[in-house]
Amino acid sequence: MTHAVAHKLVIVESPAKARTIGGYLGQGYVVESSIGHIRDLPQSAADTPAKIKDKPWGRLAVDVDNGFEPYYVVPRDKKSHITKLKGLLKDADELYLATDEDREGEAIAWHLLDELKPKNIPVHRMVFHEITKSAIQAAVDNPRQINDDLVEAQEARRILDRLYGYEVSPVLWKKVMSGLSAGRVQSVATRLVVDKERDRMAFKIASYWDLEGTFDAGSKHDQRMFPAKVYSVDERRVARGSDFTSEGVLKSSAEGKVVHLDRTRAEALVAGLGETTFDVRSVESKPYRRSPYAPFRTTTLQQEASRKLGMGASVTMSVAQRLYENGFITYMRTDSTTLSGTAVNAARAQVQELYGAEYLPDAPRTYASKVKNAQEAHEAIRPAGETFRTPAQTGLKGEQFRLYELIWMRTVASQMKDAVGQSVTIRLGGAASTGEDVVFSASGRVITFHGFLKAYVEGTDHGAASDDQETRLPQLAEGDAVSAASISANGHETKPPARYTEATLIKELEEREIGRPSTYASIIGTILNRGYVYKKGTALVPAWLAFSVIRLLEEHFPRQISYEFTAQMEDVLDEIAAGRKQRNTELGEFYYGTEELDGLKKLVDELGDIDARELATFPVGGPDSGVNLRVGRYGPYLEGPDDEGNPVGKRANVPDDLPPDELTLEKAKELFANPAGEEIELGAHPETGLRVVAKNGRFGPYVTEDLPEDAKKSAKPRTGSLFKSMSLDTITLDDAVKLLSLPRVVGEDPETGDEITAQNGRYGPYLKKGTDSRSLTSEDQLFTVTLEEALKIYSQPKQRGRAAAAPPLKELGNDPVSGQPVVVKSGRFGEYVTDGEYNATLRKDDTVEDLTLERAAELLEERRARGPAKKGAKKGAKKAPAKKSAAKKTTAKKTATKKTAAKKTTKKAAAKKS
Repeated sequence: MTHAVAHKLVIVESPAKARTIGGYLGQGYVVESSIGHIRDLPQSAADTPAKIKDKPWGRLAVDVDNGFEPYYVVPRDKKSHITKLKGLLKDADELYLATDEDREGEAIAWHLLDELKPKNIPVHRMVFHEITKSAIQAAVDNPRQINDDLVEAQEARRILDRLYGYEVSPVLWKKVMSGLSAGRVQSVATRLVVDKERDRMAFKIASYWDLEGTFDAGSKHDQRMFPAKVYSVDERRVARGSDFTSEGVLKSSAEGKVVHLDRTRAEALVAGLGETTFDVRSVESKPYRRSPYAPFRTTTLQQEASRKLGMGASVTMSVAQRLYENGFITYMRTDSTTLSGTAVNAARAQVQELYGAEYLPDAPRTYASKVKNAQEAHEAIRPAGETFRTPAQTGLKGEQFRLYELIWMRTVASQMKDAVGQSVTIRLGGAASTGEDVVFSASGRVITFHGFLKAYVEGTDHGAASDDQETRLPQLAEGDAVSAASISANGHETKPPARYTEATLIKELEEREIGRPSTYASIIGTILNRGYVYKKGTALVPAWLAFSVIRLLEEHFPRQISYEFTAQMEDVLDEIAAGRKQRNTELGEFYYGTEELDGLKKLVDELGDIDARELATFPVGGPDSGVNLRVGRYGPYLEGPDDEGNPVGKRANVPDDLPPDELTLEKAKELFANPAGEEIELGAHPETGLRVVAKNGRFGPYVTEDLPEDAKKSAKPRTGSLFKSMSLDTITLDDAVKLLSLPRVVGEDPETGDEITAQNGRYGPYLKKGTDSRSLTSEDQLFTVTLEEALKIYSQPKQRGRAAAAPPLKELGNDPVSGQPVVVKSGRFGEYVTDGEYNATLRKDDTVEDLTLERAAELLEERRARGPAKKGAKKGAKKAPAKKSAAKKTTAKKTATKKTAAKKTTKKAAAKKS
């Protein structure tokens, strides 16, 4: 196709963006995409130009001896596209370079200019942060020139990453494993995950006890029953989890100031409070106020999409890219929380329309960016346009709809009034029969005006309370008497630091100012794809391979792997972008070093001897145990002494999904006893006659069946993972037959006809209907759950994040005395009935199946007759031991383009022609 009529050529990055913008500009314009980068440093020896292959720096494609000049090549798959762009340029009378507004986009625009070499036509740099008709027209009417400093900064980043990766990765190939890669930011991100696991491995559990009570304010209060926890004993605060160090001892700041309750003391206090009448010691009320969250920038969007939508960072950015290119949102790679005047007006108009004038503040809200050196003058991520479309008006579906809705809600909420209310703390105390003065504390919050919370509530990490959570307390005054309906002693254990999720790792990288927000998604994708890190649920767990790599880098490249140095390099790149520092000076210091600091080249050239075996060896259970984990070519394995005293007489593979902090000496002995691959014959399957065996595999113990020799090649044996309650030592043939029967068909959904199955997965038992999965509470349910029960589970909204409270075991009707509904529940000490005010444990002869309302009412009446505090005293004698922390188990030859000092001359010449 030829273009005889002169036109204006507009080049953007993606075909989708080209289609949208082409529709807005209409006749007289040809909009074409570059399909991303059109030029880069060569990615392989085959792409490296012959004229530099024999140079000492040829493999780097960066002339480190002459101003760090890079040698760029057009990838083979882009050559035909460059020819197409040059053809379109021949008939053009103006060229608009409309790549993204960030540094990377600026660099792509320069590469296009340098490769296409337009002659005798004006060249413009066209920038916009949203793809709407008015924004595109404004960008055409107000072009600028390519910003040399931004190009320099991006090029410095590219060369830095090239030098780091191409110099350090070969060290990993030789000393750890072939095919590995090191990266200036990716290795530091991996170190963060490894350091977190090291903290978990070094963590020592501390046990502590406290008292929890349900108190009765009396019949004159509508909100009669309320919970409270013990606060102090004899004016000394009771120790809680935050008072202990990671070594499992009380912090020095807490010594002498807190009382550390153990089980015996806690249960004695419960018994001693059996007849106590409590009085309100103090009521402290404070106003509660919460201001709206700032509109999204790249990292906060990634974090919220992870928390609320379960999207990984790369998925979030991919969906956001499509929304941007199709004109639904503004540019999604931004450090800014600023909204333009038009956007503020659009948001305020929707607040007025959807929520009413009472939710609209008198003046628009403004947000200053908290990100150091926020890049360029971008806007926050918001719905595109001068007026905002509600999610229902967009016509979007699936992931795009959900992400647009999140962005829309956050933007509108940012222009709403504060949420206000009251926070109340009540302290109530009484004397135990043993003489101690015991004070309990209850906290509540009531939101009297929800303000922006009507539109949007931010997600939380690790189960923290959300901003809209309310807890109502009765209206009590100092001196009021209250009684204890129940008091119990509860054991707790401190928990190791939580592993990073994608959301919290992004937050940590940003807080440490490591890397650029726009690169976080690709960094996380890289460390996952390279096998340094894997996911267990949403948690990021380091592989043992990552421990070896980080150990090598810490010992031989300590500055390059340090958090501080990596953050400082971002400051340097920002200084280059601002024109305050020179690219070559900074690259020279990084590569060749200074008088005070060794550069990367010297560190690599003078590495000396590295003991690869020692690098890959990690003691298990302390240095004297004799048991070591080794990182081998085919994965991690254990070595240890055998019964005859040979120091490496035993070996066992380590399951791929066993987190490093769970590899204790006890677990190692278990793996030695049941090494992967060893079979335990259980017998013949009663139905098929096939031999059934139990094995220990990469993902833990399992059972399987031996197929006959004449079985079809496509035939696969049935397998089933052992339940957590089973072990290879005790598994029977009957157990194995049950496991092999999974997944079990529960039945069909009568409305949709979809088959519902019960299945066991890596993260526990679940139901599956089409693509909709729902968790089951126990593995035993896999064999017992009925179709009726399954349909009831599917009728409930799908839970995200923390699990909901367990449903009642049985509903019996209203209690004849209190008038409240009576239900049967399962508690820590067995089944019990409750009317919401009093609990009564089922007797030895009572069963849930046979229990009637009359019998439940009898038990509750008997409970009331004994008095409100009796149960607390009795319950104290039956306390269960502290629960174990769940965390513990649980180019055809084209001459390369050498970038020279003529770069700026080229750009200036182009500028003059415009």
